[in-house]
Amino acid sequence: MDQRLTLYALAAKYQLDAAATQKLLQLAEPEPSAIANRLPRGMAIAAAALFGLGLIFWIAANWDTLGRAGHFVLLQSLCVLLCVAALGLAKARVPFCLLAMLSIGGLFAYFGQTYQTGADPWQLFAVWGVLALPLCFSAQNDVLWTPWALVVSTGISLWIHAHTGHRWRFEQEDARVFLLGWSSALLLTLALSPKMPYLKGTGPWAFRTALTLSSVMICSSAFTALLMHDASMLYYLGLLLFAIAAAALVQPATFDIYGLSIIGLGLNILLVSGLTRLLFHDQYDGEVIGKIFLIGLVAAGLLAFTVSILLRLSKRQAKAL
Repeated sequence: MDQRLTLYALAAKYQLDAAATQKLLQLAEPEPSAIANRLPRGMAIAAAALFGLGLIFWIAANWDTLGRAGHFVLLQSLCVLLCVAALGLAKARVPFCLLAMLSIGGLFAYFGQTYQTGADPWQLFAVWGVLALPLCFSAQNDVLWTPWALVVSTGISLWIHAHTGHRWRFEQEDARVFLLGWSSALLLTLALSPKMPYLKGTGPWAFRTALTLSSVMICSSAFTALLMHDASMLYYLGLLLFAIAAAALVQPATFDIYGLSIIGLGLNILLVSGLTRLLFHDQYDGEVIGKIFLIGLVAAGLLAFTVSILLRLSKRQAKAL
C-alpha cells in the first residue's frame, strides 16, 4: 500500500492538525519531483475545464431569459474577462488561456448560428485559429497548442471540402486542392514538432495531434482516390509522403515511436488497399475466396513486419540514450 495514503488515513483516524500531519508525512518517501511539479498544473487545468463546463451549463440553463444582445454581451465579456485574468495571473495563465480559446470558439459558433452570413465553416475555424495564436504564444504550453492544432486541422479539412464543391469527391481537377490541403497539414505538423521548435512551448501532444490528423487526412484521401479511375495519382503521392515521413522519423535526432506507429499504420492500410484494388480490378471470377485469403495473409505479414521494425528501432533508440 502507498505510504502516503497510509499516513493520511492515520492522520484522519486520530484527527491530527495540519502541523502534526505534515510531520507525519515527513516519514514517507519523498514524492518524485515530476509529480510535485506537474500535479498543481494538472489540477489547475482540470479546475479550469470544470469551471468552464459549469459556466456553459449555467448559460444554457438561463439562455431563454437573455436576448440576442445579451447573448453576445455575455460571450464577449467572458472572453475578455478570461484574457484579462490570464494576463494578470501568471501562475494560472495556462488554464485561463485555455478557457479563453474555448470561449472564442463558442462565440464564433453562436455568431454563425445567429447570422447566416454565407461564410464557409472553414473561414470561422481559420479566424478562430488566428485569434487563438496570441493566447498560444502567451502561454507557451502544449495545453494550448494541442487544441489549436485540432482547430487548424479541422479548418484545413473543411477548406478541402468547400473547394471540391462541398462534396467529398475525388476527380482529376481536384488534385491541386488536395495537394494544397495536404501541404498545409504537413507544414502544421512540422511547425509543432518539439524536435524543431519553430513555435515556443510546443510539446509531444500538439505534434502527435497534428501528425495523427494529417495522417488520417492523407490516408483517407489516398484510399478513396484509389477507387477512382482518374485520380489514382493521389494514392501514389500519399504512399510517397508516408515513406518520406517514416524516413524522417527514423533518424535518431527526430525519432518518435508514436509518429512511426501512425505512419506505419497508414502505409499498411494503403499497401493492402492497393493490393485489393489490383486483385479485384474489373475481375469477377471464381477465385474470390483465394484472393481474400491472400489479402489476409499479406495484411498480417505487413503488420507483423511493421511491429518488428518498430520494436527494433525502439530498442536501438533506448540504447543510444
